[in-house]
Amino acid sequence: MSSVRYANVTCQYPGADSPSVTDLNLEIADGEFLVLVGPSGCGKSTTLRMLAGLEEVTGGNIYIGDRDVTDVPSRDRDIAMVFQNYALYPHMTVAENMGFALKIAKIDAGERQRRVEEAARILDLTDYLDRKPKALSGGQRQRVAMGRAIVRSPQVFLMDEPLSNLDAKLRVQTRTQIASLTRRLGVTTVYVTHDQVEAMTMGDRVAVLKDGHLMQVDTPRALYDRPATEFVAGFIGSPAMNLFRVPVTETGVQLGTIDISLSPAQRAGITGTHVTVGIRPEDLHPAPEGTGLPIEADVVEELGADAFVYGHLAPVTAANTIVPVDPTGAVDERAEGAHEIIVRAEGRTPPRAGTTIWVAPNLAHVHLFDTTTGNRLPD
Repeated sequence: MSSVRYANVTCQYPGADSPSVTDLNLEIADGEFLVLVGPSGCGKSTTLRMLAGLEEVTGGNIYIGDRDVTDVPSRDRDIAMVFQNYALYPHMTVAENMGFALKIAKIDAGERQRRVEEAARILDLTDYLDRKPKALSGGQRQRVAMGRAIVRSPQVFLMDEPLSNLDAKLRVQTRTQIASLTRRLGVTTVYVTHDQVEAMTMGDRVAVLKDGHLMQVDTPRALYDRPATEFVAGFIGSPAMNLFRVPVTETGVQLGTIDISLSPAQRAGITGTHVTVGIRPEDLHPAPEGTGLPIEADVVEELGADAFVYGHLAPVTAANTIVPVDPTGAVDERAEGAHEIIVRAEGRTPPRAGTTIWVAPNLAHVHLFDTTTGNRLPD
């Protein structure tokens, strides 16, 4: 097992106007499960494929352990990759699929059988070893693809959106199996997904990418509680964080009727006339009428224990110059206050759609970002 290190790595495809990945510095510890997450086109799959040797590195170096593998052919990197589409041979049985790479490597038949049976036992595939892939469910096929990787005993597992072909219920079940399995095996794992719920539930750490740049890498809890940028704040969390553009005043910032003071360090970090205030749906609580923010409920989703109110700022707040933004940080171009705002409510007594509720933020969990740079203001 080995650590992985990207040192100032850049990848620019021929003819492209800009790099897909720019000056990436990232260290992955031995045995760590790291998730690469971000919107489509952010460079996460390119980052994984460079480590696999499937894309050319145009700048910097990649290390597996102490070995520089930047120019090492993929077959010699001692990695195993699990793809989105399983990539199983339809004419082979499960056992033959799992042991094929070992056969190519000229591992003797007895050792191949031992490794395949051990992987099948771990993955609960023992009863399916003589079946062809067409006789398996989607989840079973994905476990076979995992088994094919396990039998090779690689230094690093690479997984490129392996659950995207599964239905919602099976995704939840399989992601817990993958996370549990890789931790039990202790193999360094790099996992790519566009689903931030997957990222938060599976990774020891999560690396968030945007436009080829690493925005933040940290534990799921740290990303949720202390996002380093406005983009990370809006991307991590489901439902997304509410973000508001608010002008800076002599006393701080005002969100509805709530005054939020700014420390000297925070004032020093502001480069423009506005700050972005971020509040998660669970940190907006019911308040007396006339206090906080009035939210007009458009849709109420009742989920049992919780309910989520999707609404917008009521017109009474127009004079406060609060401008909501979407979760990626873009200002809504519609009428001021028209963008969706999400509030978590008590599941058994939610408000009705069409009503106006007043909510106030938990000031201990308010996030402040410089609107110009998008960076988090210091505490």
